[in-house]
Parts: sequence; C-alpha cells; structure tokens
Amino acid sequence: MATEPPSSTAPQQDNDEDDLHNKDVDSIERIFESKKLNLTTGIIPSLNVSAGLLGFFFVKTWTKFLDKSGGFGSYLFGMSEVIAKQSNEANSAQNIKNPSLAWMIAFLFIVSFLGLFSVVPLRKIMIIDFKLIYPSGTATAHLINSFHTPQGAKLARKQVRTLGKFFSMSFLWGFFQWFFTGGDDCGFASFPTLGLKAYENKFYFDFSATYVGVGMICPYLINVSLLVGAILSWGIMWPLINEKKGDWYPADLKSSSLHGLQGYRVFIGIAMILGDGLYNFIKVLGYTLFGLYHQFSKDKTKGEPVSGNSSPDLPSLSYDDQRRTRIFLKDQIPNWIAIVGYLTIAVVSVITLPHIFHQLKWYYIAVIYIFAPVFAFCNAYGCGLTDWSLASTYGKLAIFVIGAWAGGSNGGVLAGLAACGVMMNIVSTASDLTQDFKTGYMTLASPRSMFVSQVIGTAMGCIISPCVFWLFYNAFHDLGVPGSQYPAPYGLIFRNMAILGVEGFSTLPDKCLMLCYIFFGFAIFVNGVRDLVGKNRARFIPIPMAMAIPFYIGGYFAIDMCVGSLILFIWSKVNKAKAAAFGPAVASGLICGDGIWTLPSSILALVGVNPPICMKFLSRSTNVKVDSFLAS
Repeated sequence: MATEPPSSTAPQQDNDEDDLHNKDVDSIERIFESKKLNLTTGIIPSLNVSAGLLGFFFVKTWTKFLDKSGGFGSYLFGMSEVIAKQSNEANSAQNIKNPSLAWMIAFLFIVSFLGLFSVVPLRKIMIIDFKLIYPSGTATAHLINSFHTPQGAKLARKQVRTLGKFFSMSFLWGFFQWFFTGGDDCGFASFPTLGLKAYENKFYFDFSATYVGVGMICPYLINVSLLVGAILSWGIMWPLINEKKGDWYPADLKSSSLHGLQGYRVFIGIAMILGDGLYNFIKVLGYTLFGLYHQFSKDKTKGEPVSGNSSPDLPSLSYDDQRRTRIFLKDQIPNWIAIVGYLTIAVVSVITLPHIFHQLKWYYIAVIYIFAPVFAFCNAYGCGLTDWSLASTYGKLAIFVIGAWAGGSNGGVLAGLAACGVMMNIVSTASDLTQDFKTGYMTLASPRSMFVSQVIGTAMGCIISPCVFWLFYNAFHDLGVPGSQYPAPYGLIFRNMAILGVEGFSTLPDKCLMLCYIFFGFAIFVNGVRDLVGKNRARFIPIPMAMAIPFYIGGYFAIDMCVGSLILFIWSKVNKAKAAAFGPAVASGLICGDGIWTLPSSILALVGVNPPICMKFLSRSTNVKVDSFLAS
C-alpha cells in the first residue's frame, strides 16, 4: 500500500556497493515480528515505511526477503498433521508432511531464487520503458530521499529515538503480561473487556501491542472492514447457524469438525477470499492487457522498440531522471545470466522437489515453471499499475489445478499445497523485487549491488526464517490449534482449499455451498460497487477480503487494530504534522518490541520455565462453584 505521496527529488548522494557492508540489526526483529503476525491472524501490513526509516541507518534490501521467504503460516503449515486433524478430510499419511528444519530449508533454497532471475529481464522494461509507478516503492524512495537533507536527517534521528522508546515499552509490556499466563485462557489476552458473552464470541480487547501498532499502520478502511466482518460473522451469522445444530449438521460433532459450524466459518470465508481474488485478478489482468496494448501501440507509432539494450532518449528527461536512468543502466546484469540462472534452477528443482514431496511429480513442476514467468510478468506489471500483488491468487490457482490433476488418492492435497508454494515464491518475488528496483532507481542505488543484496538476503531468509518457525513450533505445542495464542488460520484455509480442489463440494455441511455462492457473489458485487462509485465514496465501503479474515478467527484482533486507528485519528486531530511524522515510528516500535519478546518467551518455554501466575476471569456463578469446591 502506498503510504505517502511522491514529494521529493533525487537524493543528494548515491548509494553504492559499500552499503553491503552495513549491518542490518533489525533483520531478526522483522522476522519475529512477521512470523508472529503470520501465525496469529495472517495479516502482514506493508512495513516499507518503517523499513525505510530504519534503512536510513541499515540496508533495507537485506530485510526484504527475511520476512517474505516461506509460507509458514499458510501452505507449509497447512501440510502438517496438526492442521490435517482439524479438517478431518484427506488426512491420510500421503497428504501430511510435518515440519522439519532440513526439508523446509532445502525447499526454500530450491524455489526462492527463481523469482530473482525471472525479474532481471523485466527490470528495464517495467521501470525505464513502461515507466510504471509502483506506488509503494515510490513512496519508500521519497521517504529515503528525504533523509538525505539536513532537515530530513534530523527528523530521522528523532523518529528512530521514538521507535526505540516505544520498542522498549512494548517489550516490557510483553514481559509483564507473561507472568500472568500460567495456564489455558489466562492473562490479559483473555480479559473479557466487553463481557463474558462477547468474549465467547471472540469480541474483546486482548491488550496486544502488536495489533495496536498494525492498526496504526493499516488504513482506516482496512481496520473498519475487519470489524464489520467480525460483527457480520461472529455477531450475527454464527449464532444463527449455531441454532440450526441438529438440523443443518449433527449436534454431536466436535467443535473443530468441518462438517459442523467450523465448516461454515472456514468455507464461507474462503468463498469471500476467492470472490475478491477473482474480481481483482480479472480487474488487474484487464489493466495489464490494456496497458500493454497502449504501450505497444505508442511504441509502434513512434517506431521505437519496447525494450532492448538501447538507452532511452535522455535529453527528453528531466535532470533527475537522466541521472537516475544513467546509474540504473550503468551496472546492468546481462539477460543471458538471468535466463541461464532460471533454467538451471528450474532443472535442479524438477529433479530435487519430487524427493522432498513425492506427490509432486516432475512434470507438474515443469508445467509450473513454463507458465510462471508469464504470471510473474503479469503480476509485476499489474503491481506497477495498481500496487496490488496477486501472488496468493496465483498460488490458489496452482492449488486447484495441480491438486485436481494429482487426485485425492495420489496425495493431491499435499501436491497442491507444494505447488502453491512454488508458484507464490516466483510470482510474489517478481512484484516485490520490481518494487525494490523502482525504489533503487529513484534513490540512485546501484542495481548490481541491489541484486547482490537480494541474493544474500534470500539466502539468509532461507535459513533464518525456518529456524524462527522451528523455534515457534517447538516452544508452543498448541501452535495451529483454534483458540490458542498462535492459531495460524491460513494454514487451515489453504489446506481446505486443497481439499476442495481434490474432493469437490462433498465435504461441505448442509446449506454451506449455497451460502458460499452467496458470499462469493457478494464479494464480487461489493468490489464492483467500490469501483463504480469512485475513490471518494469507495472509502466508506468495506473491503470483502478484509471482511473475510475474522470469519474464522474472530474479531478480537480487529478491535485491537481499531484501537490503533483511533489513537492515530485522535493524534492527527490534535497535531496532524507530528502524527504524520512519528506515527509510523510509534507503530513500528509497538510491533517490533512485542514481536521480539517472542524470542525470550520461546526460549523460556523450551527450557521448561513456565509463568508463575494464571489470571483467569470467571462468571459470578462459576466463581461460586469454584469457591465451594475449594472450600470442601
């Protein structure tokens, strides 16, 4: 998401290869921070501004892949036995693969570098020839450029001090809360702030500094959409469907069974996500095709090639753009290196991936690698126009196609999830790195040094990210369990998409398919209305994708995020300039401090040190029974 309008010119000094020798001390913070977000709700906000702030002192490009590598909260964890037991469908041994540090690191090393090579030939076409905007990359570049002024440098130092102060406060708050979590449903995170009945329906404020900070970063509309989705699902729909117990579904089912209420929660949410994804896929694809047609028509009229080794007409550019273009083209990476690199890694992947996932046949992988560059180009181009990456949509497409091709009896669920990982790594890298190249273009960074940084960052991410997830996996034994501290909701969602692709609609409870159709159409309809009414009115209409997230996990985190929005809103009314300057720093401090506390808390859990106090909240009648029991 773009967070700032373009407002500055080229920086006063160039970035060069010496940047590679700076130490990025916030890399580990961002890994823990993003991993925690991934395993709690699956929402990862755009952290480009906070990364740019810290990048004034450290290297931003090294951090990029450290929180992008892997799919530990979605498709990878969706393969595990913990998630398979919740679905109760297609949970045979051939459709399960429990996390292991060795195969996760190997898998990421095999698939994560393909996107790097697929994006190199696109770099000049997208940024120099097509002059795509890439709003987030442009906003980050303007933020970094502003630091290279006396006033900007002074402000940046103040922002970093503010970030450090709130980082410390958030870390200490997490430490303080830990003392009261000595049992299930204990601590401030289980405080029934809106009453016990609301708590049962997932409406409460859980005192999470992380999601208050996320709420300060995310746009107001996202936070309100989440709250609307929570009210619609947990406040209205699920209580009504629960009354149909014994009619629409058997009354004796476990709460985790997908043939009961859990099935409605999961599949209706999936229907909304797919409806939103399909609409935006068609929309962005339309923009992409129209843009390409317009670009090729314009170039044909002018008699110019769309791409090539020739330089653009520099005299027609401004001084800043001339300087940017010369530096951007100076250290070009030859296209033959990108092509050979892609083909080499593709061949290695086709040979090795079936040894990690024997359900994923070599010809499935070959087909993915044939189509992936096309999807990568479309995603990178569409992202440059709209700032919207559809990587997860392409991943879901791979789930359905490869899962159905393999079939349920041949491990189609696992094959689909693995194919999703391969596709998402390639396609998301294309858009992410082109965004970064746009930032590098505008900040006069050396493209070659950026590429080297990204290769090193990717390698770091392939090792560190699995290790961090492994720490979570071993420290928190209820990881992925609904209602736990880390429910990893997208693990179950992605697995059930794979089951749906393999087994069809037979797994759905009664009336669920009809409701799925309704909410699938509802998502498309709302998106259409948002586009028709224009931007000014669309900001008052909720976003279906955001509405769908609380359908499965509840509304507690939406309340946290709305509190963050409220803090920023009041702050902006009191002092708009100060809120704009220091809001991202405060939010980043809250997120990073709470996120980094996960490291010592995980280590304490691993060595068997448990919190000494359980602070639990009971109703008056239950408390009387407990007192009577203890007194007897």
